[in-house]
Amino acid sequence: MRVIIQIFFIHLFSIALVSAQTTTEEILIKNDTIELPGTLSYSKKNSPLLIWIHGSGNVDRNGNQGTMVKANYIQQFREVINKNEIAFFSYDKRTSNKKNFKFLKETLFDDFANDAKKVVNYFKEDQRFSKIILVGHSQGSLVAMLASEKIDGYISLAGTPDPIDITISKQLSKQSAELAETATSYFKELKKTGDVKEVHPFLATIFSKQNLPFFLSWMQYNPKEELKKLNMPVLIVNGTKDIQVPIEDAKPLHISNKNIEAIFIENMNHVLKDIQKEEDNMKSYYSSEYPISKELIAVITAFVTN
Repeated sequence: MRVIIQIFFIHLFSIALVSAQTTTEEILIKNDTIELPGTLSYSKKNSPLLIWIHGSGNVDRNGNQGTMVKANYIQQFREVINKNEIAFFSYDKRTSNKKNFKFLKETLFDDFANDAKKVVNYFKEDQRFSKIILVGHSQGSLVAMLASEKIDGYISLAGTPDPIDITISKQLSKQSAELAETATSYFKELKKTGDVKEVHPFLATIFSKQNLPFFLSWMQYNPKEELKKLNMPVLIVNGTKDIQVPIEDAKPLHISNKNIEAIFIENMNHVLKDIQKEEDNMKSYYSSEYPISKELIAVITAFVTN
């Protein structure tokens, strides 16, 4: 009995020791009236720090959106990357924090980049970490590029190579060539006049009046051109099961910068899960049961610690 008890306490001590190896801090960063609460976690000081920049939508620090999208992919990423002695910070995107809702009416694309810059500047003052690397996911790929001044590295996950007007028209062309052509004409009108007068009913959600200023601010940036401006190590990663940014659409981004290391990960989808069955691709957006890609973690760890 004594041996069993001793083994039991040794087991408990081991669990406590593993838990103690990761330090977690809740941090609130502000951009004027906008609140960006986030979580910092690290297993040791003087380690590299990854800062996560979100994709589109009301994404929180864990990779979830509201009550529906529960992929939890950012939290899964955090837990594994911390085990590799890499620090990690992610924050609630301004659109996911209810305290910000009254200030969001006139949010432009540049505001996301300014939020990211505030976060970067906060950690530039923190002497605990050896270097800072931004990880931009999906829409955040471009946002992170715009916030990458004077950092040590940049990682794009599932980023698109084209301005948003071209990207949306390409996506629509897979449904209807006519709608894609119409959308292209609307974007041209928006660039020229700052407005779209009449909108096809099937495109009304995309070209709603409240979206137009945001699109206009987003359209001014070409990811391929912005990437050329980065003078730092760059890693670009895309998955073969990504149905939002297919490999053939993502490839042009990979040749924009001579410093780029580009990797395509087999069976990884847009929310960075390892997908073995096609029917699980969309299911993984709504469940945390699907594992994060192990190859993704290995690739990023090698890039960060190199």
